[in-house]
Amino acid sequence: MRKHNKMVANVYCLWYSFAMKNYDMIYENAADNYGLITSCEAKTIGIPNVELVKLAHRGRLRRLGHGVYRIVHYIPTQYDKFAEAVALVGRGAVIYGESVLAMHGLALVNPAVIYIAAKNRVRKKLPAYIEIIYPGATLDETEYEGIPSQSVFEAIIVCKSRIMTERLIDAVREAERQGLISEAEAKIARTKLL
Repeated sequence: MRKHNKMVANVYCLWYSFAMKNYDMIYENAADNYGLITSCEAKTIGIPNVELVKLAHRGRLRRLGHGVYRIVHYIPTQYDKFAEAVALVGRGAVIYGESVLAMHGLALVNPAVIYIAAKNRVRKKLPAYIEIIYPGATLDETEYEGIPSQSVFEAIIVCKSRIMTERLIDAVREAERQGLISEAEAKIARTKLL
């Protein structure tokens, strides 16, 4: 009987160390990505989807949507909702329009939804706070704080018909002060807005 208990304990110890190794790898990857990990990212570091499901079941990860998880022990930031929205939509998604301005605190906007531009049709069920836009034309894509986004310059121009001109002019001034747009882009934006 003692031998059996020792063998069970050894198997459990081996299993636990394997599970912790996977969690450590997930944590390393997710810590630099707003606490998020997708099943595709996990697969690239050698962790199968079933392991993500197990860790979510054990309370180490929280499932946000199809193939998207967040580590439970994560300190939130002001950019979390934007990173989460892009991850939920999937590959090729970028923050768009008013949401770009909201992300940077420009033009006093606070949209009820996060606008995400997608290149391809998105068929999965998304939370109500995400609205997909299919812009058609190519976007000036960049990254702010590690989150794929439309450029601030282009977002200001796109919002011309939806936000008061005075607010957009202030947004141009503030974006230039923050270094989000160049002096030349600020000049062009002012011309297009007036």
